Amino acid sequence: MIAATIAPPKKESPLLFEGLTWREFKAVEQLLDSPGYRLSFLDGVLEIKLMPGEPHETVKKRIAGLLELYLLMAGFDFTPTGSMTLESETGKVKREADESYKLAPGRRLPDLAIEVVFSSGGIDKLEAYKRLKIPEVWFWEDGLLEVYHLRGEGNTLHYEKVSSSEEVKGIDLDLLLRCINMVNHVDAIKTFRQALQK
Repeated sequence: MIAATIAPPKKESPLLFEGLTWREFKAVEQLLDSPGYRLSFLDGVLEIKLMPGEPHETVKKRIAGLLELYLLMAGFDFTPTGSMTLESETGKVKREADESYKLAPGRRLPDLAIEVVFSSGGIDKLEAYKRLKIPEVWFWEDGLLEVYHLRGEGNTLHYEKVSSSEEVKGIDLDLLLRCINMVNHVDAIKTFRQALQK
């Protein structure tokens, strides 16, 4: 039996406003402090997106459920940090991941940020995470999962696309993706759990 997969909806572009200082961005952020909007900022560019709809939230929570099951079974001492606000005035950046995780005790920032992409355009998310020094970023888009790991030191930081997670050691990304893309949430969790128990 072949499991049906999630069909992505039409992609929408965020609103972008250029030429803002950090102070202007913080003022706009206070004005738009209401449900329904998500703001990001990078190098003077303000990105405004409507809060995501059901397809986005379904994929986001599916990834979280599967990943947390793996982390528990693999013995990680992790803390889910969801879409906590990550910002740096000196880095001129503010970003909220769809999901994020501290993968060991005592971490100040998440070790892993996860983005579920149902939009096109916008600020350079990898550049934003690089300035925040997030070690690993996962992107789910159009049924595919891409993993990027931070390399280098100081001013030479860059993300490298990798075929296996260096932060979530041992996770089978092919199995994870297959389960993420299944239509039925319960079937996806059961399939993933059964595979992990083998």
